[in-house]
Amino acid sequence: MALMITEECNNCGVCVEECPNHAVFEGDPVYVIDADNCTECVGYFDEPNCKSICPTDCLVPDPAHLESREELWAKKQRLCSASQ
Repeated sequence: MALMITEECNNCGVCVEECPNHAVFEGDPVYVIDADNCTECVGYFDEPNCKSICPTDCLVPDPAHLESREELWAKKQRLCSASQ
């Protein structure tokens, strides 16, 4: 499942550079995660990198984008092959 950023976001932006899929971008009023590009860092890190560095703990599972670990892995593979 993709993650989403809640209103608790303090707009520090540290998550943007930490996302290996470039899924995080500045929104209004808080940062946003593109669910089509979020793999929860499956294939990159043991846990979502954005969650591990977030100072406000504002990243939560997005209930509108439920995906299994296998689906996230397949998405990661698709994103990697598309960028080559």
